[in-house]
Amino acid sequence: MHDCNHHPKLTKMTENLWLDRWNDRYSSEEFAYGTEPNNYLKEQLEKLKPGTILFPAEGEGRNAVFAATKGWEVFAFDISNEGKNKALQLAANHNIAIDYQVGELQTLNFQAEQFDVIALIYAHFPAEIKSSIHRMLDQYLRKGGVIIFEAFSKNHLDYIAKNERVGGPKDIGSLFSIDEIKADFPNYSIIELEEKEIELHEGLFHNGTGSVIRFVGQKL
Repeated sequence: MHDCNHHPKLTKMTENLWLDRWNDRYSSEEFAYGTEPNNYLKEQLEKLKPGTILFPAEGEGRNAVFAATKGWEVFAFDISNEGKNKALQLAANHNIAIDYQVGELQTLNFQAEQFDVIALIYAHFPAEIKSSIHRMLDQYLRKGGVIIFEAFSKNHLDYIAKNERVGGPKDIGSLFSIDEIKADFPNYSIIELEEKEIELHEGLFHNGTGSVIRFVGQKL
């Protein structure tokens, strides 16, 4: 196991701003990114036999709830209580259960090699901790397990400049590159890794053309 003390932490001010931002976004009645699952996640899960799956930074639960309806044993976490409340509401609407914790990863009680799949869907962590989060998550995935990843690329800033409704972080450090993914997940067989322009229609905050990194990797 990694010694969590070696992982960089956010300053208290950054942490509070981050938490306030997401609690604010998830506090309205409408679902910020809709209630339908992300297309790429849906497509990839259909190729896999259901097992245990973890959704980091899961927000309002659209992807976690979808996985649970397909027979997966679902675990999720986020820093936002408002996100959890919406996720549990959505789960109840579908008559399914998900295990959803609130807190930062290093404070949670996941076990080594607990999961068959980890799904990182627009899990944009602050720049100073994002790679360490990826390395921490790796320990919770079993050998032969799969990472499914979709998030905005560094080139996405050009798309935000044309259309703010497409959403995504506006600081380049929180965005991803192919080289960063290779560096963060070196012990993986790459099934798919590409930068791609896609059309997003996800709730209130992901609408329009954007640039994403898509990655599916199997842990060696």
